[in-house]
Amino acid sequence: MTGLVKRSTGSWYDVLDPLEHRLYKCRLAGKMKLQEKELTNPVAVGDFVEFSVENEDQGIINIVEPRRNFVARQSPRQKHQIHIIAANLDQALLVSTIREPDLKLGFIDRFLLTTEPQDIPTLIALNKCDLWNEEDNELFEGVKKLYNDIGYTVLKVSASRGEGIEDLRSRLSGRTTLISGQSGAGKSSLLNAVHPGIGLRTSELSGYTGKGTHTTTFAEMFETDPQTYVIDTPGIKTLGFNNLEIMDVAHNFREFFLRSPQCRFGSICTHRNEPDCAVKKAIEEGSVSALRYQSYLSICEEIDAQNYWERKKKY
Repeated sequence: MTGLVKRSTGSWYDVLDPLEHRLYKCRLAGKMKLQEKELTNPVAVGDFVEFSVENEDQGIINIVEPRRNFVARQSPRQKHQIHIIAANLDQALLVSTIREPDLKLGFIDRFLLTTEPQDIPTLIALNKCDLWNEEDNELFEGVKKLYNDIGYTVLKVSASRGEGIEDLRSRLSGRTTLISGQSGAGKSSLLNAVHPGIGLRTSELSGYTGKGTHTTTFAEMFETDPQTYVIDTPGIKTLGFNNLEIMDVAHNFREFFLRSPQCRFGSICTHRNEPDCAVKKAIEEGSVSALRYQSYLSICEEIDAQNYWERKKKY
């Protein structure tokens, strides 16, 4: 039978039989656990799978059908393995904020580095606009221009006040959307506002740390309307990229990649120390964001440091 993976808890998967609209609790066939050694999870939410029924409500997944695309992150435990968050997406929605918690542009840039390699259109929703003052609204306009200029859509929303909710609902309609966000940004509250029947758990910021607390434990797909699916995922506190090489990063900052043919060293330019770099020239001229460039340098420095320590271990 062919089914759609709607929820993953690590060892068990909720698989929907779309013909009978029936859920089965499935585990992996033994042979699948030996495949895809670079992955921490051979099956992800959004995957289409072939499974066999064991009894009335349980089954075994035997085959994962080829993925159209996927969003993955570095495994927090195995630095050179990746964890697939979700697969077969039409778009992604990143939920962030300007305050409570404070805006982190570097976090947005890091998330975009998970969707850009797969050409997944990404919306950026800045939530809690009901808390903003005049200065915050000016900051929003600056952030909106920064990302609009390189082809991303930035939305101003408030889950509690309802601002921007109808627009967001229309952008999700008829699509399969991965919903991700900075911990504490109000992702679950926003989804509840867009689709009141979804009933996700929410929580406040930690009073001790001022940071977000996770209310979503596992990735899970919800059908909110006919042909409209949202995949809710746990809030993210950090995103590392030690599984990538420097050129992977350079090629997926889209405005850098577009200018690399004009660099002296073309597509192999890392845009750091090379002479006649078109990206660094564009930053000096103001046509490329210096803030985005700082995010890029920060990621590259982390990768360099990881590579250095790995070389040290060999000697």
